[in-house]
Amino acid sequence: MAAPDPIGVYVHWPFCLAKCPYCDFNSHVRAAIDQAGWRAALLAELDHAASKEASERAVATVFFGGGTPSLMDPAIVGAVLDTIAARFALADDVEVTLEANPTSVEAARFTGFRAAGVNRVSIGVQALDDDALRLLGRHHSASEAARAVDLACAIFPRASLDLIYARPGQTPDAWRAELARALAFGTTHVSAYQLTIEPGTHFHGLHRQGALPTLDEDVAITLWETTQDILAGAGFRAYEVSNHARPGEECRHNLIYWLAGDWIGLGPGAHGRIGEGAGRRAIVRARLPETWRALVAAHGHGTESTTVLDPDDAVEEALLMGLRLDEGIARDRFARATGRALDDALRADRLAPLVAGGFVVADAAGIRATARGRAVLNSVIAHLV
Repeated sequence: MAAPDPIGVYVHWPFCLAKCPYCDFNSHVRAAIDQAGWRAALLAELDHAASKEASERAVATVFFGGGTPSLMDPAIVGAVLDTIAARFALADDVEVTLEANPTSVEAARFTGFRAAGVNRVSIGVQALDDDALRLLGRHHSASEAARAVDLACAIFPRASLDLIYARPGQTPDAWRAELARALAFGTTHVSAYQLTIEPGTHFHGLHRQGALPTLDEDVAITLWETTQDILAGAGFRAYEVSNHARPGEECRHNLIYWLAGDWIGLGPGAHGRIGEGAGRRAIVRARLPETWRALVAAHGHGTESTTVLDPDDAVEEALLMGLRLDEGIARDRFARATGRALDDALRADRLAPLVAGGFVVADAAGIRATARGRAVLNSVIAHLV
């Protein structure tokens, strides 16, 4: 019997210096953070996960996300990685990613994170224009971001940067110039996200009041097309709808999500997926940091719920994630993740119009969105599922 595929480990650090006005992630601002207490709590939940959720699995990737993980003491990162190495077999080429903001304070920790074992950093640049950074509520300047990216490229074997486009008033010419500056850093991975107005965010309130206009949809599509053209021309493959990488530089941890693999989630609000027989367990940790800490203190873990995914939910999740990839989702992988054959899971009356319209291809290999489909992927997925 073949050994199960290696898993990923996601570690959530929920704290930020300030809440960005566009952000609906599980992030929180606190006047003071008990770093020693958080170290102990994360290690306790990691011990629980190693013994109760994914014993005898090898770990291929570790991802410190947030929030702002670059606000962590590097010693916490080192302790988590040492514990993972003690409790699991590690892939020889284990990928260890940490998300970071490019403020000078956080960049000063880069050497410590590298010494702790981080070998890939993802930097939340978001914009290379000072006016845009102020609009986005960021606490760094464009020049500060440039220095941080240069430093990251010198310290870490792999570095990625995040950008947000389709900002109010943004033009295709300005975006082309911004992408050119981003590519000049020499990073091998770029995540380019279209600005969306998420419910519950400060931007959502401003938009409802008429104080934050959004770009015309045609302009937004032009900016998306500009992103694809420029990054492809520079040798970056759009392996996922918002993620572009040079060959071999794809984020292997995120590919676990998109390819319906298994991972452990640690920390407030973290989700995990672990295969169990013909189904998959969905494990969710308590979202509020204080609630999570209290649960860990009482039980050794902050789990809020553990359920076996309903077959229909498993199908929807596999399609939702897999169609984000340019390669789509293969038939055999779909069957392993859902327990169902692809043809049996798809409704012909929903699939046929998407195929006829050139948005989706369904063939002997599996199902995937075309370039036309990826440009309007949310609508494609909503129609399909």
